[in-house]
Amino acid sequence: MDPGPISRSVLFGFLILVSLILNVSGNFVFPVSHKFQGRRGWPSLSELKAHDARRHGRNLLFVSSSAVDLELGGNGHPSETGLYFAKLGIGTPAKDYYVQVDTGSDILWINCIECASCPKKSDIGVKLTLYDPKGSSTSESISCDQDFCTAQYDGQLPGCKPDLLCQYNVVYGDGSSTSGYFVKDVIELDRVSGSHQTSVTNGSIVFGCGAKQSGQLGKSSEALDGILGFGQANSSMISQLAAAGKVKRQFAHCLDNVNGGGIFAIGEVVEPKLKLNMTPLVPKTAHYNVVMEAIEVGGDVVDLPSDTFDSGDKEGTIIDSGTTLAYLPQVIYEPVMKMIMSKQPNLKLHTVEDQFTCFQYLEDVDDGFPVVKFHFKNSVSLSVYPHEYLFQLKEYVWCSGWQSNGMKTKDGGSITLLGDLVLSNKLVFYDLENQSIGWIDYNCSSSIRVKDDNSGEIYSVEAHNISSASVREDTLCSDISVRSCS
Repeated sequence: MDPGPISRSVLFGFLILVSLILNVSGNFVFPVSHKFQGRRGWPSLSELKAHDARRHGRNLLFVSSSAVDLELGGNGHPSETGLYFAKLGIGTPAKDYYVQVDTGSDILWINCIECASCPKKSDIGVKLTLYDPKGSSTSESISCDQDFCTAQYDGQLPGCKPDLLCQYNVVYGDGSSTSGYFVKDVIELDRVSGSHQTSVTNGSIVFGCGAKQSGQLGKSSEALDGILGFGQANSSMISQLAAAGKVKRQFAHCLDNVNGGGIFAIGEVVEPKLKLNMTPLVPKTAHYNVVMEAIEVGGDVVDLPSDTFDSGDKEGTIIDSGTTLAYLPQVIYEPVMKMIMSKQPNLKLHTVEDQFTCFQYLEDVDDGFPVVKFHFKNSVSLSVYPHEYLFQLKEYVWCSGWQSNGMKTKDGGSITLLGDLVLSNKLVFYDLENQSIGWIDYNCSSSIRVKDDNSGEIYSVEAHNISSASVREDTLCSDISVRSCS
């Protein structure tokens, strides 16, 4: 049976970003949604994979001693939204901006008013807003001679003058790019003030003002206002907030691909307990790299060359919420797929869009296919169930989310990249204070408990699912040239 055209995009890509610096402390919550939620017609699988390719190469930071709740939207289904996004209030008066949440990059950037090539509408189901520095009374330009800029470039740029803006440029794996200049402005954060309660607090951060976009970034089908990098660099929002004493360099996400949205909180997670499920991050790497030690398929260990999981400073496994699928080096991909498909030897396989292995299957995939389990340093494991690594293209037609990855590090090492396909329906905790990461299977439609360091109190943070209706009226109506009001 011909699986037919694929109605989804795959996110993948490394970004080359210029760093930011922020200072803040506390616990914060961010609303999160899936990128393609609410759009008419889904991107193709090839588009999703191209999106993933764009995203490889990013970093972020955030600091504070309070807990912060970040509302989320979107979902991780390759045949649906294919990514998660959050809503941020920026400027004075504050306007809402929808940005993709990306643990694979560092800086926050949003599209700016002078950008002629930036999308004006989105098929994802959210209203887009162009940031206008002149429209915010708290906006400040960052010149090339300021400390933030010299830190990004390891010194002052040749020809720098006090009146020249500090430029940024990000190039993605598929050739898409964003460029512009850095600005500093106030960002609104939802500080956790009680169980299922938040209060608005402000922090100032430096971020990119996008003046020019190219490639997929300018297409309405995948359009958001920007990208929120949550990497480890000093330029990331979490690092800047932490430097300001607003937050700790700890955060967690639980990406819900059952109901959409999920949980994203900055601060220490105390329930569920994750201390026994933490694995160390590989030192001195730009991304969230961990050391994989073995893979099981259906309880059987995959037979791989002894040097397959060598990491050091060159190789390893990257955890990246900004990527939709999971990418395995060919030496891992082939035996894993062979062991998975051996459970159903009579299936007729089809290749869709020249890269996705699809087939017709009428039964429950969890009964017919094996669990894939990754083993990491410190005896930490991560299980991926058939209903997670297989996605339904249409009725009775399933495709594999495992992809063969030919990407290499600058030193020629192989890269394993685990995206939302693997991370969804799990609470993932990033402890940058202690350079470790951990996870646990979890109901991402429920709640977690975080500690507020300012008071010592423990508060519950609930799940969110941003819809296109959750848009500030003042954002919609304040600039008729960008948005029309009914």
